[in-house]
Amino acid sequence: MFEVTETAVSNLKTYFKENKIESPVRVALMSGGCSGAMLGLALDEPGDQDQVFDEQELKFVIAKDLLDQVGAIKVDFVDAGYQSGFSISTEKPVPGAGGGCSSCGGGCH
Repeated sequence: MFEVTETAVSNLKTYFKENKIESPVRVALMSGGCSGAMLGLALDEPGDQDQVFDEQELKFVIAKDLLDQVGAIKVDFVDAGYQSGFSISTEKPVPGAGGGCSSCGGGCH
């Protein structure tokens, strides 16, 4: 139900080490501007309504209701030069994704 790739783990561990960070990583619903809501990563402690996953010495936290809504989650890291970054894919659509056209000045038809 939750997967994190070796590349994502390696990049997170490097970042944490360089910045002297010790924190769980939350996979959370973020506002996404033109594309609407999307999943993102943040540093956060687990709460009562969260499911915790221990993956290769890292702790990931996801709200149980979000996990129920999107199904399986996969966290990866895409190495694409200046466009490198984390990619989060889901089994089901993310609630509120897409169609945020008014936030960027575009028009919906």
